[in-house]
Amino acid sequence: MESNFQRLFEAARAEHKPFAEPWQAQAFAMTLTLHAAGHFTWQEWADALSEELVAADAQSNDVDKIYHGAWLRTLEQMCTSKALVGMDELMQRKQDWDRAARATEHGKPIELNRDQAG
Repeated sequence: MESNFQRLFEAARAEHKPFAEPWQAQAFAMTLTLHAAGHFTWQEWADALSEELVAADAQSNDVDKIYHGAWLRTLEQMCTSKALVGMDELMQRKQDWDRAARATEHGKPIELNRDQAG
């Protein structure tokens, strides 16, 4: 039986759009920016992402969901472990985005207004 981890790498080799959603590209860009600023090495990133991917392997059959979810969780973990953002601030921002998403009409872009941010 093929694992989700194997399907992930097969999908990466296949020709497809690298980012299905804008947040995925934004998480990727944030990671590159934080690395370029010296907040972590590529080896640290690769080790943390690998651990997250192994943990996520059995959670879903959706390869994109596994990979991009693992990427985001790794980014959050790296930011909190390096004290780039506090856990309380991270959780507040997630709540702010969730509230904004629920208040946004279907098909419209979700916007986090400055007055909404906690």
